[in-house]
Amino acid sequence: MPASPRTTSRDRIPLAVCSIILTVLALSLGDALIKLTSGSFVIWQIFVLRSLIVVPVLVILTVLLGGLRKPQTFRWIALRSLMLIAMWVCYYLSLPHLSLSAAAAAYYTLPIFITLFSAIFLGDRIPKTGWIAIVLGFAGVLMILRPKAGDFNAYALLPLIAAMLYAGAMIVTRTRCRDEHPLGLSLALNIGFVLVGGIAAALIRLLPTELRQGFLLSPWTPMGQAEWVSMGLLAAAILIGSIGAAIAYQNGPPAMIGAFDFAYVGFAVIWGIVFFNETPDLIASVGMIMIVGAGVLSLRR
Repeated sequence: MPASPRTTSRDRIPLAVCSIILTVLALSLGDALIKLTSGSFVIWQIFVLRSLIVVPVLVILTVLLGGLRKPQTFRWIALRSLMLIAMWVCYYLSLPHLSLSAAAAAYYTLPIFITLFSAIFLGDRIPKTGWIAIVLGFAGVLMILRPKAGDFNAYALLPLIAAMLYAGAMIVTRTRCRDEHPLGLSLALNIGFVLVGGIAAALIRLLPTELRQGFLLSPWTPMGQAEWVSMGLLAAAILIGSIGAAIAYQNGPPAMIGAFDFAYVGFAVIWGIVFFNETPDLIASVGMIMIVGAGVLSLRR
């Protein structure tokens, strides 16, 4: 463990905050595109093709920027990548069985898990303002999404598990992968997507035909020009998101940066207006203001 789990002289808070905001901007846009193209792909097809586009770009960037070096902590990088891949699988697997609002509300407990994990594993002492920021942000999420109690069932555990996996991965980033190059972490993650997605696709081919259905077990679908354009945009989103998350949690305390993850919801509302003509009402607008206030309060702390 590092000597000091709190903010240190090595931290670059403005860089970390800007990185996480850009990250959730890109990832929210990617999720909006997945919603637009739902039914066109299966999860393993997205994992493999998206990352096959990203990996050559990362290799070129890594060589040009001097990030090509032997990993210092290979097992921790592998663990981080597997945790993030499992996070995406759990979250996407929950969507066919939950309303989007219920799944998202359950998933956005992740800053709470980051705060708790920071206190448990890093010894980070969370002041009252930190807890207020987390509660305020989560309340803002609930005001925007307003999930109904009847929406929650056993599948609601999947986005909760996804939130815990993400929180754990960011703690590993902070404590065990802090000195790794962000491009190297992103490259490892996308190689993991290709390997896991390829293995899963191969195993699906061995299943009886009647079992090959749904977002998880369907065979790959044919792709035309529009599908390849969509896949390219998804690749750009995961490229920005995977690099940005690594930079953010390497350069800022997890409890602080985690609060800014709530910005995803605000961006999701914007994409809802742009792509789906979903205009937020007064309560949702108040929720967005609360989320922004939680981020500001966390930054002042």
